[in-house]
Amino acid sequence: MTCEEIIDKYYPPETTRRVIYLRHCTSVADLATEITRNKRLPLDEKSVREAAMLHDIGIFLTDAESIGCTGKDPYIMHGVLGAGLLRKEGIPEQIARVAERHTGAGITAEEITSRHLPLPPGNYIPETLLERLVCYADKFYSKSGDMKRKPIDKVISSMERISPETAARFMALHKEFGPA
Repeated sequence: MTCEEIIDKYYPPETTRRVIYLRHCTSVADLATEITRNKRLPLDEKSVREAAMLHDIGIFLTDAESIGCTGKDPYIMHGVLGAGLLRKEGIPEQIARVAERHTGAGITAEEITSRHLPLPPGNYIPETLLERLVCYADKFYSKSGDMKRKPIDKVISSMERISPETAARFMALHKEFGPA
């Protein structure tokens, strides 16, 4: 299946969740592609766009009515659920891992245990260049409000609200992908 076919399958036309999904993922894809060009990253732009367009594919399986998603699972599960769905659809593992590891600035196995997060045991830290890039670009766009690009201070503030460790991981991503 192509990226577009997967989106069409799970995000039907003229639904709130499709409008929000496409707006968010297109913004993330545009930023990730821009960073790839500006930083001359050794990534294929087609793979960057595909990973960015599919990173949130699992949101419809979560309970997030404000964005048109009426699933049963908590929103924090959307990455893991999306990765499973992408694997089932035969999407390459490198793309599925982006979906699985983009939440927050990554989530460690220790954080899942200590914070009692409703996630399967595992390490969900972005490791590859593609995983880190999409994770970083994703933090600049919300799926609510005006959905415009957030300034860096607001992104940092939202990461600090999660935890000091999350903020530190985001700052490492910012050092890698942000402006010089």
